[in-house]
Amino acid sequence: MTLVEALRFGRCKPCSGGAPPLNVARAREYLAALPAWRISGDGRRIRRNLLMKDFTSAVDLIVRIKDVAEAEGHHPDIHLTEYRRLAVELWTHAIGGLSENDFILAAKIEDLPKNLQESAE
Repeated sequence: MTLVEALRFGRCKPCSGGAPPLNVARAREYLAALPAWRISGDGRRIRRNLLMKDFTSAVDLIVRIKDVAEAEGHHPDIHLTEYRRLAVELWTHAIGGLSENDFILAAKIEDLPKNLQESAE
C-alpha cells in the first residue's frame, strides 16, 4: 500500500495534549503524497488553497469537508474569501502542530469532488 493509500484509508485517532507534533522532515514525507498542500513557514500547519468555479461550488465543498471532518472527529480551519476562494488549513490543536491525523484528513479532502476554476491557486 502506498503512503497516499494509507492516508486515504486511515482513520483519525483521538489526540491528547502531551504527544509531540510531527517534525518538519516527517511532515514533508507525508506532503510528498499530497502535492497540492503546503506546509506553513513554522512547520505547524498544512494548507490547501482552491479557486472554486463560483460561490455555490465553494459552499458545497465546505459542506462535504464538514461531513468528512465530523466522521473523522478532526476539524480543519476553513476560510472562504472573495466568494469563491477557499483555503483549508489543518493542524492538531491539542498538540499545537501537525499529527498524522492532519494528513489523513487532507487525503480524504483531496478525494472529494471539486468544481474548480481552471487555475486552482
